[in-house]
Amino acid sequence: MGRAFEYRKARKMKRWAGMAKAFTKVGREINIAIKEGGPDPDYNPRLRLAIANAKAVNMPKANVDAAIKRATDKDSANYDEVTFEGYGPHGIAILVQATTDNNNRTVANIRHVFSKYGGSMGVNGSVDYMFERKGQFRVKKDNFKHDLEEIELELIDAGLDSLVVEDEEIVFYTAFEDFGSFQHELEERGIAVDNAELIYLPNHTKTLSDTEAEAVIKLIDMLEEDDDVANVFHTMDESEE
Repeated sequence: MGRAFEYRKARKMKRWAGMAKAFTKVGREINIAIKEGGPDPDYNPRLRLAIANAKAVNMPKANVDAAIKRATDKDSANYDEVTFEGYGPHGIAILVQATTDNNNRTVANIRHVFSKYGGSMGVNGSVDYMFERKGQFRVKKDNFKHDLEEIELELIDAGLDSLVVEDEEIVFYTAFEDFGSFQHELEERGIAVDNAELIYLPNHTKTLSDTEAEAVIKLIDMLEEDDDVANVFHTMDESEE
């Protein structure tokens, strides 16, 4: 196995390893959800989802309650969801999702990282056509008590596009417009979701050498270290074969 594989493996393990980063992300998800749909999770599916994601990263209930209280304060910061597009080294398209209360700061920081690590930030529309927006629901295998083959057929009617069985999780994908209804369908069936979010899947990926991949991964790592960055998507092939 090459060095790039080891880098990729480390990146996957790191994704939620930074507890402070994970809590910041969830706190902002809660803020945006409440600003959009109010503080009652029974009537706000996005807030229900944010609270579920908080549990998935072991965020204490006291922290969740505090985040909800802050978000309902009329003087609290308002966070906006913004997307940045650009290219990394070796022609890899990169799409960055961020939540920010200061867009000028975030733009400057993202542009600086792209420039410093061999990439270039583009204008809106420069790379997003290379991705398809999908809903992603991750369910721990240990918590899944249904017959997978049977439930797959049933969930197609609820908007299931595809599913992938990984070592420890089952991952369900839906079209962007079916995200909310599919979330409701899983809740109705008592299927506990470990993490759910809207993601961007590349339509095509590009295979790089180990050395080339390392340069791209370094840029992605630096983008992910920014507190405003929620997710980074790219067109580099990360298969482990």
